[in-house]
Amino acid sequence: MLGFLRRWFKNKAPAESPGTPAVPRLPGRSRFLAARFRNPLALALLRRSPHVELGYRLYLPSGSSRRDGLPLIVMLHGCTQDAVSFAGGTRMNSLAEEDRCAVLYPEQNERANPQRCWNWFEPASIAGHGEAALLARLIEQVTQRRPIDPRRVYLVGMSAGGAMACVLAVRHSRLFAACAIHSGLMYGVASSPIQALAAMRSGASPAAIDKAQRLVREAGKAEVTVPTLVMHGERDTTVNPVNADQIIEQLKERAEFLDPSAGALVASAERHIDGAGHGYRRQDYMRQGRTVLRKVLVEGLGHAWSGGDSRYEFNDAAGPHASRLILEFAMQCRRENHEIGAARTA
Repeated sequence: MLGFLRRWFKNKAPAESPGTPAVPRLPGRSRFLAARFRNPLALALLRRSPHVELGYRLYLPSGSSRRDGLPLIVMLHGCTQDAVSFAGGTRMNSLAEEDRCAVLYPEQNERANPQRCWNWFEPASIAGHGEAALLARLIEQVTQRRPIDPRRVYLVGMSAGGAMACVLAVRHSRLFAACAIHSGLMYGVASSPIQALAAMRSGASPAAIDKAQRLVREAGKAEVTVPTLVMHGERDTTVNPVNADQIIEQLKERAEFLDPSAGALVASAERHIDGAGHGYRRQDYMRQGRTVLRKVLVEGLGHAWSGGDSRYEFNDAAGPHASRLILEFAMQCRRENHEIGAARTA
């Protein structure tokens, strides 16, 4: 009823005459909204499924209005985290205020996973359905209903959220202009919790990698290459750093498979960068003068968000500032004007 009344009053507002000077809009405060999304395509018989709805938080910077076309950063938290702790730990809202971005924080349902891990290893998600499709539809709805530029939607994930970001970047790639994976795992490397734990500890086995590559090809030519930053701590004992190399190799092969005429990706020389906090090594993978993939390995970093607020679990206050590196990489990218394909997946 309240929504109806708001729309009614909006429609009844007097129109400005051509000679009336526009009244400047006063900048409003930033907002950190809490809401729930229910999948409108879910069948009535599945209403009790944990893959039917998601809670989420949405940060809108100060002064934003419906006329804006803001970039949207989609942040997928790790296990045991929620939207508020992930926002606080990564400090992403502060940077979004500076850069005038909206930030979407989907929140895993405890009924779907008691540890709040995204179920990136479930066969339904690997196929682009289930939880992956629910996230894709949430992102699509927020993009359509809020003042978002659909060409500038950027996907970010940490740990289990990074693994789910890999799934979305492969199976719902047309939603995203760029992706960043912090301490994650490659797409399709596991199809059960036991396999997921094995990959986390030791990296994917050769057989698992072969299977994952077949899944990538089965996703088909309908998908597109998403420029991706892969970031990992060299002392991560929860998700073995070898997973970063495996993600890069998988995405490199995928990019060359999707567009063979563009040629192979060429690796740059590795650069060592010192600064406040941890040093790190960076390597880019280029094609036709464009950075398609970037790998950042942070020295001395464990299983934690680099440069985060250490008052929150899984954050290391020492730099480099992962959120800043991610925004610097992502904001250079724009999605091409192709149709968004999320809704086609049941």
